[in-house]
Amino acid sequence: MQSNDARLLLHAVVPTLAIGVLAIVVSAVVAGAQGAIGAVVGTALVMLVMGAGLVVLQKTAKNLPQLFQMMGLLLYTTQILFVLVFLIAFKDTTLFDTKAFAFTLLGTTLVWIAAQTRGHMKAKVLYVDPDSADTKKAETAGSPT
Repeated sequence: MQSNDARLLLHAVVPTLAIGVLAIVVSAVVAGAQGAIGAVVGTALVMLVMGAGLVVLQKTAKNLPQLFQMMGLLLYTTQILFVLVFLIAFKDTTLFDTKAFAFTLLGTTLVWIAAQTRGHMKAKVLYVDPDSADTKKAETAGSPT
């Protein structure tokens, strides 16, 4: 993982975890232990799904840049389906408070997306690799024409 990729991941993880901790505290106060467990599960699910998605998208951008946009659309669809399957599997659970889980899931997802968007906007990523231009000049200068 390149340093700018790790920085982008860090800029998305930190605010999401902060909101997740806040949601856990609020859920514990409002709904007790079940609410806290629901908030923990919601935060963990967002961190897992969104974090894995960002890592996969970064690896795709590095190895297969021509598939980047298609992979992004496929990835977001897969993330939504994964969360949907999780929601269907645990819709009648008594393991945790489902309202605390739902509000935490929504809040942390929105914070992740906002933080990731902000990170992309503030990132100073080169669109052209300067090393490849220097290499190309050196190759054409050294070869007879």
